[in-house]
Amino acid sequence: MRLKSLQGRMALLVGVATLTGALVYAGVTQWPLPQLIAAAAELMQSHVDVGWLRTPLGGLLITLLLLVPIAMWLGSRLTRPFLRLLRALEGAVVSYRDGDFGFSIATRRKDEIGDLIRMHNELGHTLREQRQHLVQRELLLDTVVQKTPVALILTDNHQYVTYANIAARQLFNEGKSLEGVRFDALLRSGSDALREIVESGRDALFPVEMDGAEETFHISQRAFRLQGRPHHLYLFRRMTRELSRQEVATWKRVIRVISHELNNSLAPISSLAHSGAELARRGDRERLPGVFSSISERAKHLHHFISGYADVAKLPTPRIEPVAWGAFIEALSLHCTFRLCGELPERDGRFDAGQVEQALINLVKNAHESGTDEDEVTLSIAEVGQAWRIEVADRGPGMSEAVLAQALLPFYSTKRSGTGLGLALAREITEAHGGRLSLSNRRHGGLRVTLLLPMNDA
Repeated sequence: MRLKSLQGRMALLVGVATLTGALVYAGVTQWPLPQLIAAAAELMQSHVDVGWLRTPLGGLLITLLLLVPIAMWLGSRLTRPFLRLLRALEGAVVSYRDGDFGFSIATRRKDEIGDLIRMHNELGHTLREQRQHLVQRELLLDTVVQKTPVALILTDNHQYVTYANIAARQLFNEGKSLEGVRFDALLRSGSDALREIVESGRDALFPVEMDGAEETFHISQRAFRLQGRPHHLYLFRRMTRELSRQEVATWKRVIRVISHELNNSLAPISSLAHSGAELARRGDRERLPGVFSSISERAKHLHHFISGYADVAKLPTPRIEPVAWGAFIEALSLHCTFRLCGELPERDGRFDAGQVEQALINLVKNAHESGTDEDEVTLSIAEVGQAWRIEVADRGPGMSEAVLAQALLPFYSTKRSGTGLGLALAREITEAHGGRLSLSNRRHGGLRVTLLLPMNDA
């Protein structure tokens, strides 16, 4: 036990207090207080009985009277550092509440109180450094947000703008400040399409008339809590140039795919036509049916290829009708081979049976082309919330992350003879029903394609 520790000091003070009490009691009952009183009585020529001081009760009373001021003094010495520490901590708490972390407490103590004060000072130093780093990060973040071309608007729960960057001020208020302005007032001065999108709470594209030309913007909106209060964040990104670039890239890809497929069909047709003409000139009519048959096959392949593009470009509006799952699966099994997993739902679905059947035929066909055995291509249907989940799964090699990111794009294919329309058509059909199509790799190998179709209850 350290002598300078609080425990050591308290033990020392208790020992001093005990020794003082014993000395005071001895001085009152034995010596020198009785002798002093007797001597004073002799000088004053009076008789004073001091025998009662030697009794336990008398000595104890006098001892207590003398020890009270001594105990008060020792108590003040013992509690003084605690009181000073509490006042200092009170000042530190007030400073921290006001955001001032520069408050520190000076001390030379070597006991536990000194250790606590030093730890408090270290905490203040750490908080100061963290606050400096936070301020620097906030400054960096604000600089990035202000310089980004994406318009950003943050509103509180009452639709008042609490933050807007430069792009947002230029887009909505000719470069003037937006803080404190009601966001719905800004929307009233904009297009009807923008107001409808914001009211719906979804992400979408919308046109804006700017400098005599139409610009396309994409809006993303999210709700979250900031400092315990609800806020809304709106992001407006100009997409005109990006959409134009994507459109040009898509057309280039389409032209490249169509040109490749046309060349693959027209070259053999031209060659076969020339061969047929040569055979006819020689009078060799026995081989002409085979030539014409080959030309017909290539023409049918080319017609099928072109009609696939037409299906994607001219997908009709789905005719939503009640569909019995049993009859639907039976009809689907006539066109492709798969293994049904689980029980079929008892409640009928509501969708365009012909379009969904075409989407599933494409997905099952892709599953077979992955090299999966016929019994490993599975189909399952389940009711999930307010949607039907239809899954087609295989045990092929699956897809890499790069392929997964682009597999649903039209005309994208990793197959030599693929058109890249199967998954794209399935996606178009699913989204036309208000649903969503997703791809994911299976844990032990293979690919899972999931269609989520809304129930469309009547």
